[in-house]
Amino acid sequence: MSDSRTQFYLDKQNAKWKGVCAGIADYVGVDTLWIRLAFVMLTVTGVGFPWTFIAYWLIAWMGTPKPIGLYQNAADEKFWQGVRTNPKRSTAEVRSKLRDVDRRLADIETHYTTRHSSTLAAEIDSLR
Repeated sequence: MSDSRTQFYLDKQNAKWKGVCAGIADYVGVDTLWIRLAFVMLTVTGVGFPWTFIAYWLIAWMGTPKPIGLYQNAADEKFWQGVRTNPKRSTAEVRSKLRDVDRRLADIETHYTTRHSSTLAAEIDSLR
């Protein structure tokens, strides 16, 4: 896949206007409603009045639309959101899962070889 799953995209499928708030929500893994409320509150209270509109338009102008089918399913989307927010934790989780799979495979190998060791040794001897 040529598109990076860790890149910011405008989410036009869940957009109300230009897809900026939906894209930010998808990028950080937060519900879109909270991003939209934060934008409105910053604008209405006057804290970021002109800057929120300028930032919104710049992001809308510079952002790339999110490709359709970027994620295979909801679990894939959740995983990549975790990678974007905390890459170290994500790699540690993957490493932990791989260690668990490796340990389980070693247990299966040990169980099979000790249980059938005499039969296995006899078969190897018969092949010589």
